[in-house]
Order: sequence, then C-alpha cells, then structure tokens
Amino acid sequence: MIPLDGSMLQDETVPWDITVLQEVGSTSDWLKQNAETLPAGTVVFAESQTAGRGRRENRWIAPRGKDLMFSLLMKPAAGMEKWPRITTLAALAICKAIEAELPLQPLIKWPNDIYLKDRKISGLLAETVSTREGMKIVLGIGLNVNTLDFPSEICATSLLQQLQPAALREIDRNSLASRLLACLHAEFQEIEDGFSAAVSEVRKRSWLIGRQIRARAPHGEVFGRVLDLNEEGHLILEFPDGSSHTLTSADEVRRI
Repeated sequence: MIPLDGSMLQDETVPWDITVLQEVGSTSDWLKQNAETLPAGTVVFAESQTAGRGRRENRWIAPRGKDLMFSLLMKPAAGMEKWPRITTLAALAICKAIEAELPLQPLIKWPNDIYLKDRKISGLLAETVSTREGMKIVLGIGLNVNTLDFPSEICATSLLQQLQPAALREIDRNSLASRLLACLHAEFQEIEDGFSAAVSEVRKRSWLIGRQIRARAPHGEVFGRVLDLNEEGHLILEFPDGSSHTLTSADEVRRI
C-alpha cells in the first residue's frame, strides 16, 4: 500500500492547498468545523474516516489506505443560484478522471453517484456552510479505488475490482488523485458559460436516461421514465399518464 503524499498532489496548475490526514471522523465535517479560518481552495484527504457519510447520513465505509476520500472548501465566483451546478460538474470530472487513467467507462447516476456495471463506484455530497466571509461550499467525494471486499448488502464495486483479473497490482492513488483534482478544477471553470456543454457530456454518461425509475422527491414518491436532462442537468421524467415533469432533486433514485 502506497500512502497518499500531499506534495505529490500539489500542482501549480491547480491552485488549491492540499492536506492529507491519517484519520478523521469526516473530511467534510472537518472542513465545515474549520471553514471560518480556512481559505476557499482547501482540500483535505483522509487515509481513514471513522464517520464518513453520504446523502441521508448514509455511512461511507472504506478500509484504511485503499480508496480516495476527500473534501474541498469552495467559494465559487458565480452567483449562488448557480452553485447547484457544482454537483453535476464534479460528477463529470470524476468520470473524466477515471476514463483518463483506466480502461473503464463510468456512468453518472443522477444526482450524485457514479456507477460501473450497475454498481456504485463513487458518491459526492455538496453542502453549504455560513462564515463571516459569506456562504461557502463543502464538496465531499468518496471513490472506491483498491477495496476488493464489500458487505453483501451494499451494491458497490471498486476500480481495482472492475479491472481484475487484468490488474496485477493496486492502482496508484496518488496518480489518480492528481488527475481527479485537475479534472475538478477544469470542470469548475464551466459553471457559467460552459455549463451547457458540460450537461451534454453528462448526458452521454447517464445511467438513467431511457430507464424507468422510482424516486423519493420533496413532494412525494414518483415513478416514470427518464427522457432527458434539462439545461440545468435535472431529470425530465415521463409519467405513466404521458405527462412530463422535471425532477430538480430527489433521494433514493432507483431503476425499476
């Protein structure tokens, strides 16, 4: 196991301050607790998280030193009404980083998961935090890299698991993390003028378009077929009665 090396992850083309912690409850919680004193652009990786979490407070389980778990403190220059685009851009960046490093084809399960062969490979969660400087975003990302064993009740996989038996050794997490940070930085530049092109890229990688889904939306459970993504990357659903509806947020999205 090769440990993460903060000096290897720091790149002058990516203007972020990178720290690697050996153990923390949650990188996102750590950033939220310290957001008042830390500058935007602070990135924190952890070799081990004891309280990692995703949407709906679901636990993110990962063995020490196997995967990538990190969070980024951000204050986008774009207006706050465009901040929800960060999740879409981050999902696209994760896919592009994997594609650039490995012979794999990840897909995006709206709103915040990445899948490989119908199993979850990555999840992300964007949260806002209030500071004296104004609102900031904490973006947390978990990516299964070298883990090979998952609890039977979890529909998950890892990059290494999908490469076996061709892979003879563990994936270089430092190389992958560097690529991922570069892709994130590049995609975040598209939050305004380039967002329509980003949505087109996401559309090509959608795990849901054309599929029947069930989702828990703010106004209740919905069923329908995913027709497309709109200009903000939200799902356009066709209901059983033939009417259409745009889903802007949802929990527990499942293909049926």
